[in-house]
Amino acid sequence: MEYTHLGRSGLKVSRLVLGTMNFGPQTTEEDSHRIMDAAHDAGINYFDTANVYGQHKGRGATETIVGNWFAQGGGRRQKTVIATKLYGDMGDWPNENRLSALNIRRALDASLKRLQTDYIDIYQFHHVDRDTPWDEIWQGIETAIAQGKILYAGSSNFAGWHIATAQAEARRRNLLGLVSEQSIYNLLTRQIELEVLPAAQANGVGVIAWSPLHGGLLGGVVRKQNEGKRRLEGRAAETLEKHRDAIEAYEDFAAELGHEPGDLALAWLLTRPGVTGPIIGPRTQEQLDGGLRALEITLDDAALARLDEIFPGHKTAPEDYAW
Repeated sequence: MEYTHLGRSGLKVSRLVLGTMNFGPQTTEEDSHRIMDAAHDAGINYFDTANVYGQHKGRGATETIVGNWFAQGGGRRQKTVIATKLYGDMGDWPNENRLSALNIRRALDASLKRLQTDYIDIYQFHHVDRDTPWDEIWQGIETAIAQGKILYAGSSNFAGWHIATAQAEARRRNLLGLVSEQSIYNLLTRQIELEVLPAAQANGVGVIAWSPLHGGLLGGVVRKQNEGKRRLEGRAAETLEKHRDAIEAYEDFAAELGHEPGDLALAWLLTRPGVTGPIIGPRTQEQLDGGLRALEITLDDAALARLDEIFPGHKTAPEDYAW
């Protein structure tokens, strides 16, 4: 396993991040625990979750599964850099969502209880809160850090200017500010190259890529359809039809290189400047093994150029659209 610093912090994290969103809704608790054990065995030390994860199992169900795994001991908590998030609705009463100082306090204490730990390594804002001033947000985080309940703060789904503003306000309070930003980033969705990636790099923020396979569309979906193993509906089917030629060319290129399409998509993300690593969200042990194969892939300049031909990216703004 390769490790790198998370943004400008001294924290070392694995280049692959274990996403837990499927734990509970798609994967049983027993199987989830096995996957987390296997992730540790492979050297993955960076786990990501959120207080709202759980879907039909109920909000908080995923954090509870992770907490029960920590409670088994054996150094599981000590070896894990655990990141969780707040923002989404955790109830129907006022102040049970967003980034108010009150919700930061209540949501954090609830996550600590479910995770069965006394601190969270990276506490992340799941979305930008346009109704809460940064003075209040950073006050809440500063208090939590002083209490020893969190070590670092991160963001998710922020625009470039949100990152820049958050960091400027943190510096005004002599705080470290954000160390990470989670954003959708994959070969099909490259808009963060315009401003989010440059803003993150300029402000010392490590980027974590979520949906690295774009909901499975970069995981060999055409081949699986042809073999009768996959059927798409709704938005996924519409996206496939819109990009079918490119996805077919991509799958052919992956076969030419001798790699699985999903492994190639992850390996490409590992070459991107400013990207700490992609989040892999396995439902099964086999999917975890597939993600680990990406670490063994080396892409030369010719391969990277061919991927840019199939899925054109963006220059940094404003050069992408102006001089």
